[in-house]
Formats: sequence, structure tokens, C-alpha cells
Amino acid sequence: MDETQALLRSLNLSWCKDNLDMVLNSTQDSEISYLDFLNHLLKGEMVFRQDKAQERRMKMAGFPFIKTVEDFDFGFQRSITRKQVNQLLDMTWIEKAYNLIFLGPPGVGKTHLAVALGLEAVKKGYKVSFTGVEDLMKHLKLETTSTRSRQKVKRIMASDMVVINEIGFVPISRQEANLFFQLISAFYEQTALIITSNKGFEDWAELMGDPVITTAILDRIAHHSEIFNLTGDSYRLKHRDKLLRP
Repeated sequence: MDETQALLRSLNLSWCKDNLDMVLNSTQDSEISYLDFLNHLLKGEMVFRQDKAQERRMKMAGFPFIKTVEDFDFGFQRSITRKQVNQLLDMTWIEKAYNLIFLGPPGVGKTHLAVALGLEAVKKGYKVSFTGVEDLMKHLKLETTSTRSRQKVKRIMASDMVVINEIGFVPISRQEANLFFQLISAFYEQTALIITSNKGFEDWAELMGDPVITTAILDRIAHHSEIFNLTGDSYRLKHRDKLLRP
């Protein structure tokens, strides 16, 4: 047994090594063939590795919180339907490097949907990165001088899908707009994006301070995309917790 476990360790089959006794005990009274026993052991290793890989993808995604499609209140937010979201869950849009753009005022569910779709993508084996636009700009500006920023940008660039959250809350300088254009150009037809913004496209030129760069950015973002204009009241304000009771 010790020799077998040592061999499993040397082959980096850690689940098999740690669970060999358990699998032997659970199958010793059954008329299981050697091949079926081996399959049972290796399937356990495969599931273990898949679970660990998903844990790593979840950690690397950097979601600010966990929200699911099941949590989304389609009765409150009627600008998008469950059928539309369910169609997105097949992840064909990621394979085709399409972009999803959620526009609307604060509190209407843009980030919730972005996180929920990102979470489903992680579960299906895709590498996802979530970043707020302010944090993204910081790392783009420091990429050449900061190891941490360089690693962050490298991880974003290696993703199958990137969520860029909340464009519009903070003005973007011309330097940042140029860096953002370079990033979007690198993603174009290569990497799927989810972009959320509280500003309509008509306001982006003022936000970025350069109409020419803004047009070039929007041209690449919107070329292969689905755009959802979410309207209505803020869900957070509607369901806020009150300190004082009537």
C-alpha cells in the first residue's frame, strides 16, 4: 500500500493517494473488475481536479460578490427577460467573442447580471476577469512600472471573458482613454466583454474627453454585441433596509 501511494504521489495523483483506502474498502465486497476499480479511482481524481480548477478560476475572476441568475428579480426589472438571459447561458457569445453591454442608471441590475453571467462562465470552464473601470485604468497606467499591475493586466488579457464594470461614474483622462482604446483593440474579435455603464453611448465622448478615440472604442465594442438598456427605479432603494420602523 505504501509503495502504491508513493507511486500515486510521484504521478501527482493526490486524490487517488489520499482516497485509495476508502475506495478499496468501498469496493472490496463487490464483484468489481480491476478496470472498473481503476475507472472509479480515476474519476474521483478527475472530479477533484475539476473542482480545484473551478476554485482557482473563481478566485482569479475577482468578483466583488456572488450573485446568480436565480437571484435576479425579473418581476422588478422588466427591461430584460428570463428567456433572454437563459439564451446567454449557453455561452455561445463567449465562443464568438461577442460583447454584452448593460446600460442604465444605478440600481437597475447591471452589475448583478454581469456577475451572474460571469459566475456561470466560470462554472463552464471559462477564464473570467472582473474589474471596475477605475481599478482597470490604474493598472493600465502602472503596467510598465509595477509588477502587480503588470500581472493584473496579463491575467485580464489571458481571460476568455472580461467584465468592465461601471464606466461613467468617474471621468476618464485622455491618457486613460488612449490606454483603454489599446486594450479594447486587443480584445476586438478575440475576447468577449461584459460592459456596464450608467451613461448612454452619446455621453461617452464627454466622459473620455476625446470624440475621435471614443468613436473608435465604441466602434469596436458595439460591432459584435448585444445591448441591453435597463430602465426603472433602483432595486437597492426600493428594497433598502430601514433603521427606524413605523
